[in-house]
Amino acid sequence: MRVLALSRYGRLGASSRMRIYQYVPVLQAMGIEVEVSPLLSDNYIRRLYAEQTTNWLGVFHDYLMRAVRLLSAKKFDLLWIEKELFPNLPAWFEQALRALDIRYVVDYDDAIFHNYDLSSHPVKRLLIDKIDKVMRHSALVVCGNAYLAERAHSAGAHHVEIIPTVIDLERYEVGGPLSRDHFVVGWIGSPSTAKYLDLVAPALKALAMEFPLQLRVIGVQFSWPGLDVDCRSWTEDSEVDEIRDFDIGIMPLIDSSWERGKCGYKLIQCMACGKPVIASPVGVNREIVIDDVNGYLASTADEWIQAFRALFLDAQSRAAMGAQGRRFVEEKYCLQVTTPRLAQLFQHLDE
Repeated sequence: MRVLALSRYGRLGASSRMRIYQYVPVLQAMGIEVEVSPLLSDNYIRRLYAEQTTNWLGVFHDYLMRAVRLLSAKKFDLLWIEKELFPNLPAWFEQALRALDIRYVVDYDDAIFHNYDLSSHPVKRLLIDKIDKVMRHSALVVCGNAYLAERAHSAGAHHVEIIPTVIDLERYEVGGPLSRDHFVVGWIGSPSTAKYLDLVAPALKALAMEFPLQLRVIGVQFSWPGLDVDCRSWTEDSEVDEIRDFDIGIMPLIDSSWERGKCGYKLIQCMACGKPVIASPVGVNREIVIDDVNGYLASTADEWIQAFRALFLDAQSRAAMGAQGRRFVEEKYCLQVTTPRLAQLFQHLDE
């Protein structure tokens, strides 16, 4: 079976790396040949994370190259599309695939339909039902959580499956006991998601008066007066070692439509390294975090303070929760569990 994977980004894009690239070698070992063709270059991602202006000439070139790539679509048994073929353009190309009897799977790990239906931009508002059309014309919609799957069902998609965003167990080892005189509260992400850290600033600053603690931030550069913040660059090779050096992993979120579509990947990474977690009870976080088992759910500043204090004061509890989290990932949130399901879905479409 030959599959053309049309990812949005190259390996530098977290969503593409987790939803498509990490599956390629495992699927190929199962007899499914996957060729990946990203839409936007790694240079686009570098400029985005550096908060530089978009190179629109480069984007136009990337769109043109994708259009050329689609001319070979008939050579493949299946197209595997991440989110949509051309962001901010109508669903004409997906509809053309359906008209030409070219089957495609579309994959979502974010509520990108809200880029259109909740946008205030007049042009984007014209595309309010674009993602619904993309879903409806697909042979299969693969969603990272129930919120996304519910939208696919309401859009009239014929076949919808939930496959969470996961890690590869072979890359993630449990961190050993940490010997130091301070606690490291860890967060990993991109500049676009760093805003959520503001939700825990009051709790961390209050606790810094009681405990020697540090906020370790991977992937973003910033500082907070009154708090020890250690910002480190992200690389694919170093991210696991960085997480293994956390004492606690966190994932604060606001409770709004976009955030309900997130897949909790930060939590899964931390749990895979045997770290207890604290998270906002938003969307899939409520499924990943089992309160007082593998971590804590916290909404208010007082709840964050209570959760932090409980973990700071009890090393045995931190270890037990971390072990529970690792087992949970092994059972549900790893490549070793989800790849056979994905392969079976693809092969069924090829029958």
